Amino acid sequence: MSKKNNQDKLLVFALGGVGEIGKNMYVVQYNDDIVVVDAGLKFPEEDMLGIDIVIPDVSYLVENQDKVRGILITHGHEDHIGGLPYVLKSLNVPVYATKLTLGLIEVKLKEAGMLGDTKRILITAESELQLGSIKASFFKTNHSIPDSVGVCLDTPEGIIVHTGDFKFDHSPVNEQYADLQRIAEIGKKGVLALLSDSTNAERPGYTPSEKNVGNRLEDIFRTATQRVVVATFASNVHRIQQVINAAIATRRKIAVVGRSMVNVVTIANELGYLNIPEGMLIEPEEVNRLAADRVVILCTGSQGEPMSALTRMARSTHRKVDILPGDTVIIAATPIPGNERYVGRTVDELYRLGANVIYGSGSVSGVHVSGHGSQEELKLMLNLVKPKYFIPIHGEYRMLRIHADLAEEVGIDPENVFVLDNGDTVEFQNGQAARGVKVQAGRVLIDGLGVGDVGNIVLRDRKLLSQDGILVVVVTLSKEDGTILSGPDIISRGFVYVRESEGLLDEANRIVTSTLNKLMNDKVNEWASLKTNVKDSLGRFLYEQTRRRPMILPIIMEV
Repeated sequence: MSKKNNQDKLLVFALGGVGEIGKNMYVVQYNDDIVVVDAGLKFPEEDMLGIDIVIPDVSYLVENQDKVRGILITHGHEDHIGGLPYVLKSLNVPVYATKLTLGLIEVKLKEAGMLGDTKRILITAESELQLGSIKASFFKTNHSIPDSVGVCLDTPEGIIVHTGDFKFDHSPVNEQYADLQRIAEIGKKGVLALLSDSTNAERPGYTPSEKNVGNRLEDIFRTATQRVVVATFASNVHRIQQVINAAIATRRKIAVVGRSMVNVVTIANELGYLNIPEGMLIEPEEVNRLAADRVVILCTGSQGEPMSALTRMARSTHRKVDILPGDTVIIAATPIPGNERYVGRTVDELYRLGANVIYGSGSVSGVHVSGHGSQEELKLMLNLVKPKYFIPIHGEYRMLRIHADLAEEVGIDPENVFVLDNGDTVEFQNGQAARGVKVQAGRVLIDGLGVGDVGNIVLRDRKLLSQDGILVVVVTLSKEDGTILSGPDIISRGFVYVRESEGLLDEANRIVTSTLNKLMNDKVNEWASLKTNVKDSLGRFLYEQTRRRPMILPIIMEV
């Protein structure tokens, strides 16, 4: 490791993943060496009309790309790997990940045509990497997907620990136990700062074991008299194995439906992370050929996504599978904040079709437990690591704040706890920490093939169009004397029904004509002024008459 001097400093900050759920990306920088942890996406909020996904703004990393030594991935969930194909287009650096995580990443890179251009390096929980002046090592954690790890970054200024997403499940489905001994050993060395998962900071106690879900699923499968449909996150490999185990125990075959579910099951099976007996899987087309009490359909759609398999089944628009009266539908997930309405709508539609629907987390249904640690597990992590400074991550602001309170409960000095927003930096020098300068951070919106070309102004226009529609005013003027040669023609879309509003549009036409004639008499012939005056006068009139504010688009031509 390089020798320290008084100018050396360590920066720790998030470009995504603090004060929000999703698009996780964290940066540790010591002088000219930058290590990035995770590169996730988040799904759009309700007001992001037409947006497909949201990724972190990586402008800072692009500006400093000669210093970026690599991206370390903690596990294979979308909110930690989903942004990679977009980030790597502008930041071609090595990606380090465990076996299953790398398999899931490679599918994404292949779809994006980037597999051959990206350096991918396989790591294990025992790996050690020298990334410039920063030494990276790892430790096993429990989560709802196999091969999850935490990250230990040993810098000349001190050790930074990033937990990744974690819980402490003492009877994990895949027998991948969290390495408490290794975590405690890192703590004994002396940890400068801990970045820890805050997702379940509001929940007291402990998060139940995933094995509880397996027992409940088997009970449901046994009592179901017809087909069973199970919707869960495609990346929840442990849950998928539990479905397989319950199907084996009740002598049912499994049909896998939904593109992302098929991808994950295929990869996890090939890499040995799923145990699927020969002949267990059937094609969706075979579902109707078997007795109803001998079939399980495993599908996507636990979040009520409009194009997912379960949602299409609920609307009777799926090409291969229909929901029949008496089917049992299990939604084995909890809604991500903001998705509750979509899930509720899907549940309603399933009930209308005569299905028996089991949904909800915890003891209510028994078909879902979280992959994140609750308060007592968060305290245990703090006590094992014993950091001097603490930075809560992964969660909305209230979760970070509550996690900060938990840290104070276990003895961390309140002055040493930093609750940040994306782009806020913590600067470490000579063992002391202080808030540093803010770096550029934020969100980049992905709409179709466009990356970042839709911003707040475009979103504002889309919102306006969705609320009150648009009015296009087309006028042709004489180049010689400014008189109106044709028009105004007014075209309405999403504002009023033309056949029932002829009087309103006739008056609007008169106001546009009057406004243009007055401007011409006053010798105003600049196009910007003409358009602004038409928009203002027509906008005032329409608001007085309808209390609506449509987007007004004047098109003025000269001949």
